[in-house]
Amino acid sequence: LRLDDEIKQGSVQFFQASTDLWRERIREVQAYTGELLTRPLNLREDEFLEVDAEKRAYPRDRRALKELWRKIIKHQTLVVYLNLLLAETEQGTAAEQWAAVQQQPFRPELEQQAREKVEKDLNLIFNRLLREKTEDRFAAYLSALAQSFDPHTNYLAPKAQEDFEIEMTGTLEGIGATLQSDGEYVRVVSIEPGGPSWRQGQLKAGDLIMKVAQGEEEPVDLANMPLDEAVRLIRGPKGTEVRLTVKKPDGQIVVISIIRDVVVFEAKFAQSMVIEHPTTGVKIGYITLPSFYHDYSNAQGRTSAGDVRKELEKLKKEGVDGVILDLRNNGGGALVDAVETAGLFIDSGPIVQVKDKKGKIRVYQDPDPTMVYAGPLVVMINSLSASASEIVAAALQDYGRAVIVGSSSSYGKGTVQEMLDLDYLLDYFYPRAGAYKPMGALKLTIEKFYRINGGSTQYKGVTSDVVLPDPYAYLEISEQTLEYALPWDQVKPLNYQKWTEPLWELQELKTRSARRIAANPNFAAVQRYIEQVKAEKEQSLVSLQL
Repeated sequence: LRLDDEIKQGSVQFFQASTDLWRERIREVQAYTGELLTRPLNLREDEFLEVDAEKRAYPRDRRALKELWRKIIKHQTLVVYLNLLLAETEQGTAAEQWAAVQQQPFRPELEQQAREKVEKDLNLIFNRLLREKTEDRFAAYLSALAQSFDPHTNYLAPKAQEDFEIEMTGTLEGIGATLQSDGEYVRVVSIEPGGPSWRQGQLKAGDLIMKVAQGEEEPVDLANMPLDEAVRLIRGPKGTEVRLTVKKPDGQIVVISIIRDVVVFEAKFAQSMVIEHPTTGVKIGYITLPSFYHDYSNAQGRTSAGDVRKELEKLKKEGVDGVILDLRNNGGGALVDAVETAGLFIDSGPIVQVKDKKGKIRVYQDPDPTMVYAGPLVVMINSLSASASEIVAAALQDYGRAVIVGSSSSYGKGTVQEMLDLDYLLDYFYPRAGAYKPMGALKLTIEKFYRINGGSTQYKGVTSDVVLPDPYAYLEISEQTLEYALPWDQVKPLNYQKWTEPLWELQELKTRSARRIAANPNFAAVQRYIEQVKAEKEQSLVSLQL
């Protein structure tokens, strides 16, 4: 019986059996590593560990598994031991500090401290895994099944669906604080400017949140609670009260009352600035766009295309001589906003082609017959520019409207997903099954998109006109590294009018850029980092001898 057949029959027998076995193995490894860390490790023994899991053979039996974990433990202990020595060596350059550490005699008390820290860190990881709820494991299982069809089809549990909607809108209802796990409790990393916590004034970065109460209800202790559960206790509808029992850095325990409100994450929205050359006076407008967000839940909500339009209008009033649209690290978002954003830089014409499973092709046209900005344009991309970012970069490149600058190519995600709200489907097909809510959502790949020249960005991405050193070059971050990625193909090109006012000579730009890169110490540092990462990836067999 295949897993998809089992799911279709309403059975989860394989999931239950595999989860039980997974937890059993975690307990076995936790017990073994705990016993191993009770006695000193021989850090002088000459042996090696392959740290790249893809290169080492899977342990053939439990004896081999224990030997692998012994080496992993030794490696982690060795790293902590050396860091403890480095912390005591404050003078000189990094190279001088490392040379001083190598001259140090063996310190048994530091080896014990290192083992204790490794044991504490591992137990936090093991215990966090063992505390994972069955529904969270099941969500991961369903996503794994879905991703066997293609890497972007997956199941979103209700919590993940909520996070996805926050990413798309750039807003949430809560207190406006960034949190992270810190031992047993939750620590405040930062306060969102203008948010409820910022306005209330008592909660600060560095505070430890120990308990959460809803209004006048009894507080809930956050000790050992998974971060996502703690976050969902703290979030809540606009206008409601949450009381936080907080430990300040000086040890003082206080209860802070905050009225929740809509939190707007300004850093997630388009922003611009003017960069003026100190001697020539040339002014360049710079727009950064973190994602193609779109608030579908609010007719008056913000959209990325609308915000880019506003930033362009501001830059035009500043009299800029050129514009840079920075799409680096932009993983995509709303297709409609990608089409509208590209359309801001042309009069009219097609932007992208979309093909469904039946082979039917739809063409998305620029919806606005006016051009917001007609001057020189650079679009920046890197290995993490994906999906909607690639639609914009590809269209502007095909029109000859922009110079694409950045990594050798973008990510290579040329597929379209549809969000299927399972609660909506439940209401439609089983109106009396409301007790099963919330069900989450299915993100389903339904189409592929193609450039107006007929080629796909799927798998290959968008190739830069001017290539800059890419710090992600050897980190295997692209569609090509994913299992079950759909292949590249092409369709018929469209008729479109290329940009008739060439504002640059591309080959000259490449030549000048190459000279600047060669003379720039910052680019040289990036190149050294790339070579270092490449060497570490190729030489992943590390010594376990002190």
